[in-house]
Amino acid sequence: MEYEKLNKIILKRLRENLPEHLSYHSVMHVKDVIDAVEKIAKSEGVNDEDLVLLKTAALFHDTGFLFGSKNHEEKSCEIAAEYLLEYGFSQDQLDKINGMIMATKIPQTPKNHLEQIVADADLDYLGRDDFFVIGDKLFEELSMFGIVNSERDWNLLQEKFLESHHYFTETAINSRNQKKQDNLDIIKTKLKNN
Repeated sequence: MEYEKLNKIILKRLRENLPEHLSYHSVMHVKDVIDAVEKIAKSEGVNDEDLVLLKTAALFHDTGFLFGSKNHEEKSCEIAAEYLLEYGFSQDQLDKINGMIMATKIPQTPKNHLEQIVADADLDYLGRDDFFVIGDKLFEELSMFGIVNSERDWNLLQEKFLESHHYFTETAINSRNQKKQDNLDIIKTKLKNN
């Protein structure tokens, strides 16, 4: 499995071709999810082969945005299929990776441990200190699409999302839940004061 080669190729393709208005679904987000997948996988005791599959799923999970946001997960699976068999992955590994990519679709419904890890990694930032910095990028992107029209709309959307979201892996639950709750409390305070 030639992950390192693929990593360079895909990140370059994303850097050169992702629409500029995607302030959140960017190369930075992809790298962030790859990092989160590695941390969670190591903590969850994942074997080396599965770690490569996880990092590959993280690498491809938002490539569908090259063709627009609608059904981007399905498109990401198609893009993965265009590359993976040529780079030493088996059909079985491709199927697993596609499952992991689909596990990032909201609402998340991962069906196995690897899918849970990718799902948690994709939303890792919800329980981190940089939540508001990253959130601002998503706000900018959603405003551009006309999905939210004001900061209040955005805070209401975030409140609803954080209240309904839950992590799946022991690692994410233990390392991210408390901070996610703190972030939610800050949003609730903002909403109360406006």
